Amino acid sequence: MKQFILSIATLLMLSVSTTAFAGTNDDGINQLAVKSFKKDFSGADNIVWEQRDTYAKATFSLHGQVLYAYYNTNGDLQAVVRNITSDQLPINLLSSVRKDYGNCWISDLFEIVSDDQTSYYVTLEDSEKKIVLKSQGTEFWSEYKKERKALAL
Repeated sequence: MKQFILSIATLLMLSVSTTAFAGTNDDGINQLAVKSFKKDFSGADNIVWEQRDTYAKATFSLHGQVLYAYYNTNGDLQAVVRNITSDQLPINLLSSVRKDYGNCWISDLFEIVSDDQTSYYVTLEDSEKKIVLKSQGTEFWSEYKKERKALAL
């Protein structure tokens, strides 16, 4: 499960091609996932599906918020993701970011809920580097990825 969550986090930052597989409809979408989604998010609207090799992703609106639901090939809900603002972070995590990375700006921030566990990913940048942190519960951050930016001439 942890590997799946890490895959989702990575895929949110990268673009991957859409593919179809057995058990899908003519549009290539896994119908087990569609059926589960209708049950899990009955009030959803603006639904857009993407099919990948090992999962289906639904982007949708619910109660005025854009969410992303990920389903495995068996149609089981694996994770729900949403973009958030910094004031929606748990106070411990927000304080830590402000204290340790006060010279950086937040360029991306999202929450992943899977198996009743919530994780947060924040991308921080300054003129020289880009850092992605992953929360360990709501107590502290660990470095997920770090890269130096190319210097402009």
